[in-house]
Amino acid sequence: MLIVGERINSTRGRIAQAIEEKNAALIQKEATTQVEAGAEYVDINAGSFAAKEIEYLTWLVETVQQVINKPLCIDSANSKALAAALKLHKGKAMVNSITVEKERYQAILPVLKEYACSVVALSIDDSGIPATTEGRVSIAGQLVDNLTADGIALDDIYIDPLVLPISVDFNNGVVVLDAIERIKQAYPEVHTICGLSNISFGLPARQQLNRAFLTMSLQRGLDAVIVDPCDKQLMSSIITVNALLGKDEYCMNYINAYRKGKLQAKE
Repeated sequence: MLIVGERINSTRGRIAQAIEEKNAALIQKEATTQVEAGAEYVDINAGSFAAKEIEYLTWLVETVQQVINKPLCIDSANSKALAAALKLHKGKAMVNSITVEKERYQAILPVLKEYACSVVALSIDDSGIPATTEGRVSIAGQLVDNLTADGIALDDIYIDPLVLPISVDFNNGVVVLDAIERIKQAYPEVHTICGLSNISFGLPARQQLNRAFLTMSLQRGLDAVIVDPCDKQLMSSIITVNALLGKDEYCMNYINAYRKGKLQAKE
């Protein structure tokens, strides 16, 4: 299970303020805290500042990579901002994201190829987000076929079937769970990823819903997740479920996590 830390996002008030003020200490603390908690990628987003996105995104790349040795997930739909950020990135980055929308696909594909990135591919086409599992799986297939035909390796593709709130439509969770399973059946070498917290938007006790949905998603074949790795109970759930699903040889990750006090459990 690949963990992408979501906390450096300009939609969060204190992060937006830190980016605008170029408060390196706060941003670097967010980055190091997430890595210490288990993030293997750190997502960075400056999309709330459309006019200054290139300036702020490149600043984030340099600021964060001064203090961590993990790659970044560069979160932008702006191909120019992505190119500027990737030019400064050390190592192999992940780009979040591409779709089959013609204009966006054509703008971002050359950036992916030039910088040899992994990519989050969203199940969106020019008509928007399909309401059904079938629609999202169909777009996922188009993304895989198009990206591989254009030279992107299967192992570098992370399909996001797009988690939407169950508060809006009670079927939204089932749609994504079924999509994850069908995508993995059709394309075993392709990864699946999702932004977990959308599932609980608008509802009370959100962490309870997030943890339960994550467990169900792992059972269906989810490979990667964009989450807050500082949520200790959520991270504990990931470690525990991976052990139960046979993804932890000799349960060594589980045992090591227990020894380090990372499992939220009472004896």
